[in-house]
Amino acid sequence: MKESDMPEPAEPKPSSPDPPRPSWSGWIVLVILLAGMWAWQLFGHDKSELSTIPYSAFYSLVEEGKVQSVTIGGQSVSGKLADQQVVDNRPIREFRTTLPSQPDAGLFPLLREKKVDIQVRNEDQPFALQLLISLLPWVLIIGAWFWISRRIQRMSPAGGPLSGILKSRPRRFEIKENVRVRFDDVAGLTAAKQDLQEIVDFLREPERFRRLGGKVPRGVLLVGPPGTGKTLVARAVAGESGVPFFSINGSEFIELFVGVGASRVRELFDEAKKAAPAIIFIDEIDAVGRVRGTGLGGGNDEREQTLNQLLSEMDGFSRSDLTIVLAATNRPDVLDPALLRPGRFDRRVIIERPASNARCAILQVHSRGKPLNPDVNLAEIAANTPGFSGADLANLVNEAALNATRRGADSIGASDFGAAFDKVVLGDPREARLTADEKRRVAIHESGHAIVAHFTQHAEPLRRVTILPRGMALGLTQQNLVEDRHLATQPELEAKLCVLLGGYAAEELIFQSLSSGSENDLKQATDLAYKMVAHYGMSEEVGPVYHEHHTEHPFLGQTLATDGGVSDATIHAIENEARRILGRSLEQAKQRITEHRDTLDKLVDVLLEQESIEGTALINLLGEPEMPRPSPHVIDGATV
Repeated sequence: MKESDMPEPAEPKPSSPDPPRPSWSGWIVLVILLAGMWAWQLFGHDKSELSTIPYSAFYSLVEEGKVQSVTIGGQSVSGKLADQQVVDNRPIREFRTTLPSQPDAGLFPLLREKKVDIQVRNEDQPFALQLLISLLPWVLIIGAWFWISRRIQRMSPAGGPLSGILKSRPRRFEIKENVRVRFDDVAGLTAAKQDLQEIVDFLREPERFRRLGGKVPRGVLLVGPPGTGKTLVARAVAGESGVPFFSINGSEFIELFVGVGASRVRELFDEAKKAAPAIIFIDEIDAVGRVRGTGLGGGNDEREQTLNQLLSEMDGFSRSDLTIVLAATNRPDVLDPALLRPGRFDRRVIIERPASNARCAILQVHSRGKPLNPDVNLAEIAANTPGFSGADLANLVNEAALNATRRGADSIGASDFGAAFDKVVLGDPREARLTADEKRRVAIHESGHAIVAHFTQHAEPLRRVTILPRGMALGLTQQNLVEDRHLATQPELEAKLCVLLGGYAAEELIFQSLSSGSENDLKQATDLAYKMVAHYGMSEEVGPVYHEHHTEHPFLGQTLATDGGVSDATIHAIENEARRILGRSLEQAKQRITEHRDTLDKLVDVLLEQESIEGTALINLLGEPEMPRPSPHVIDGATV
């Protein structure tokens, strides 16, 4: 079946989790706690039985000075004697009596006279009521704990009062029900699919490789920029091999509780080994696999303990264990070397941004089922979107469909893709309106870029010039790549510098003054000139060496680059050489603008009137350049 005939792959749904298993440990602890508190209330105090004596005997004991303390509550009096006494033929130390219905006016003066310790209660509370009042705070606390544990238990399939906090089961996708993605559903990435096809063969027919002594790789690291399809490729490996697929994000290992991440790693690998042959996919592994010893927690923080457990589990694989670990990251430079060594991640598969043909295939996949106008040329759109990832192209198609919907059209046209490109790359149009003077300055600035780009050899050809403010830009000069490039020569970089400084040169020549509109141009030009001198060896003064003296923040996961043995003289030489290159490029830009001043004035007038000009109309206005241009690039039979 051809790729164009394949239905769009459905998003996999997690299979139903295992039924919850009751955990009685929490309830046993709760019962023991309640029983202990009740026993403490009953037997924790010295509650000797009080002897009841007549009031007359009590009064006599007070008169004799034998009473140490009394507690009066309502009509009841309880007390303690200084020494054991015999009352009604009974030896007593603590007693209880009842006051007469008529208050005895002489009792309190007598108690004070004999220096008896007096305590008064408002009322005589029953013991059951006292017990209830003392237990009420504990009942409220335990009730709140019970309610929270029930809520957590509902959110967690594993059961148990704290299982929702301590466990996060990986999502398991079974091939027969959910994983329907195949390599044919992944447009482009031919080299990556060829590398991963061997992993599929390992899982399908392990004995065929073992017969010649081949060993199953333990781990495969998928490396590539964001949005290039690393997760999709991992699902396709599971779909092709027909094995269970365990997926978890690297950030899900890290929790507040110490030891939880290591516990989750053990659980994940135990479940995968039981279901072997199986695939474990860890997305964004850099969240847990960063270089150890660079964080604020020293060597004992939770992330490093989780990484140590991950390293241990990958070492624990036997060569007969058909469990493959696939991991994805866009920051391989921050991963711990112990994680990348052979024996853990034996292979590294590069997931690159798609080339022009692959972009065209991706656009076809995402345009499937959407009505397109005949004027839509996907090959041309693919050629004009260099550097776009698969996710960027999907967003481009979606924005084009939304734009067609907003204007009430029945199909998606080329104009919708153009509007979507502007929205994705430049942003939405700005509400702020430029004044007449600002508009003229922006028109001259953009015309300077356009004139230098059009009449400079090795510069990329022009596509469009506009002074409509969008996003953070007040204007735009857009150039086209005639083909996908992986290297840039020195003449091409020097031409790019001239184009970047074209707007600056135009303002300086025409207005005899400068504005803040050149800030981004100068930033890009300075960075490029510095790299030409210090990184690319394109300076005779500095020579063919590599110097790096920018400092990055280590706690953000970036490498701390220092000057090393670079002297101050070398740094100054790099800066002076970068200034020389920028000055030479600025003079060349001024020369181009001076030679074609009439053409620049025409372009400024058109921009002030129309605000945008592109394509054939732009080339006809500027005229054909006098230097040779690269030949057009042919994509799928369509000349671009």
